[in-house]
Amino acid sequence: MSYTLRFTPEAEDTYDALSLQLQQRWGIHFVQKFEDRISKALTTLSITPFLYPVIVKETRVRKCIIHKNCSLLYKVNDQTVTIICFWDNRQEPMFT
Repeated sequence: MSYTLRFTPEAEDTYDALSLQLQQRWGIHFVQKFEDRISKALTTLSITPFLYPVIVKETRVRKCIIHKNCSLLYKVNDQTVTIICFWDNRQEPMFT
């Protein structure tokens, strides 16, 4: 069974900002490699969304580490995986 992926506006904004930052720092080749990682992670999420750990029990937000510096935060509802945002792991923690 495959889950539907849905992106919040914040997820789209944080993805765009992250891609732009990566392109400015390391070039388009690095961005393409990063996008491949994200694509693989999204494919995995659509098939096995409960694979990654819950980081906030109350809201059931889960965290998928894309790279040591970037994670994807998401929730699973019925047959939908909602991508909440992309998070730079070097920032202050959003959740404690």
